Amino acid sequence: MNAKRITVIGLVAIVALFFYLGMNAYQKRVQTAQDEQAKAEQTRLVRMHSPVFGPQGAPVTIVEFFDPACETCRAFYPLVKNLMAQYPNDVRLVIRYAPFHQGSDRVVKLLESAKGQGKYQTVLEAVLAAQPAWADHAQPNIEIAFKVAEQAGLDLVKARQDIEKPGMQSLLQQDIEDLTALQVTKTPTFFVNGRSLPSFGPDQLAALVAEEVAKAKK
Repeated sequence: MNAKRITVIGLVAIVALFFYLGMNAYQKRVQTAQDEQAKAEQTRLVRMHSPVFGPQGAPVTIVEFFDPACETCRAFYPLVKNLMAQYPNDVRLVIRYAPFHQGSDRVVKLLESAKGQGKYQTVLEAVLAAQPAWADHAQPNIEIAFKVAEQAGLDLVKARQDIEKPGMQSLLQQDIEDLTALQVTKTPTFFVNGRSLPSFGPDQLAALVAEEVAKAKK
């Protein structure tokens, strides 16, 4: 290997190292800023209207900002469900809505109507299972989501009435105001006892939950 080639490889390695360090520093700054914002705005993390899975008094709370049209939210659903099963007495999940995709706001209202009918989880899982059929980001077909919800047992006539109620829009608007204040810009975004993930991924979520559960048991 000649000296010129060694020099080029060395320069590339140095650039890659600085890029890596820069990205880590950036992610750390973003996480710190979001954690400080969450700490300052704690009341915005959980609202009385928010759907909750798991024991109400659990010492560890996962808050998930969620968009029913988001593929990654769909992929994370069974992972979060497994975490809930792993810590049945220690962890609860609070769903907050972040309807970033076209048409998601109507599906959120559909889910809220399902909650009122006592069918939230059933309809949520049916809507997520059928997501590839209705959640085209360019041309979503929301009526498919509605049809799937009806097949899952939802009273669709009542749901359509619920969706038009002013209170439904107020609820959704509250979630949007909260996600804006908390600097949530993508879905899913998780907070575990008010702490954001150090970096995004299922292992990072599981590790943060395990850490908070361990702290709660001390």
